[in-house]
Amino acid sequence: MNDKTEKKRLAVLRILKEADAPVGSSLITEQLVAMGHDVSERTIRFYLQGLDQEGLTENLGKRGRRITELGLRELETARAFEKVGFLNAKIDQMTYRMTFDLTRRTGSVVVNMSVIERRDLPLAIPLMTKVFAGGFAMGELLTFYHPGERVGSITVPEGMVGVGTVCSITLNGVLLAQGIPTHSRFGGLLELADGKPSRFVEIITYEGTSIDPLEVFIRSGMTDYTGAVANGNGRIGVGFREVPAGARDRVIELAERLKEAGLGAFLTIGWPGQPLLEIPVSEGRTGAIVIGGLNPAAILEEQGIKLQSRALAGLADYSRLFRYTEMEEQARRF
Repeated sequence: MNDKTEKKRLAVLRILKEADAPVGSSLITEQLVAMGHDVSERTIRFYLQGLDQEGLTENLGKRGRRITELGLRELETARAFEKVGFLNAKIDQMTYRMTFDLTRRTGSVVVNMSVIERRDLPLAIPLMTKVFAGGFAMGELLTFYHPGERVGSITVPEGMVGVGTVCSITLNGVLLAQGIPTHSRFGGLLELADGKPSRFVEIITYEGTSIDPLEVFIRSGMTDYTGAVANGNGRIGVGFREVPAGARDRVIELAERLKEAGLGAFLTIGWPGQPLLEIPVSEGRTGAIVIGGLNPAAILEEQGIKLQSRALAGLADYSRLFRYTEMEEQARRF
């Protein structure tokens, strides 16, 4: 199998993985063409037949195809260089797919998913509450998922609870809807001193990784939310964005409106062409630091609560979200 064929084969599996429902060949073809692949629907049907035979996909007739567990494992073991840059593409895809309307406060937002054991929820809620209350989370909203519910490719197992936190990529979608393109440069580990941003201690560019940087920092035990919520001295996950310099005032205005909607996440907005926390900013652009959406889950990892987290897991309707102060009440439903 040549490299070009392998790339298209993996691209088909990725589309199916990210879909919330079975997908037909025409929609797969449309998405691949949008990604820059030169393919026809007839060619995609041929690929799908091969994937069916390998057991990587399942044909559901008129409903389309869905990826199997074997297909998910195939993606996990795919060559690393095939994955590099995929995160950046996924950010663009999720930005395009979300439908949140800031004025009406309706539509879908991008969410991360953390799955924990139901018995750990009473321990997890006070810890997550501290992160939200300290202003170290992406806004003030989240949601819970029951066993059997699915977000993207993740299904919550029996005896577990899914914690859906709003992903900071939601900000990209809101700005895009206002005609403001956003460039996501990197995810970083930000050191705090007395509750204020001090310096970046680690950065990972989105273009050079297949895994969300915050996932890496959390799994590696590099964060310190325990210190951040205790005395304002710690290390938290953030993202670095760039927006057109001429849009700075508009972004500040939208940041306030987002905060009112429970989606405030802008930590710092810089000045046109000027470095932000010693990070150079492109000419004609303004830098901004946004708080990471997975931050409430990170403190659980620090405290020894077992969980599995995935950034940009899927989409959730804004109406499903609730304020972090309601977590205990919502937990009673499990």
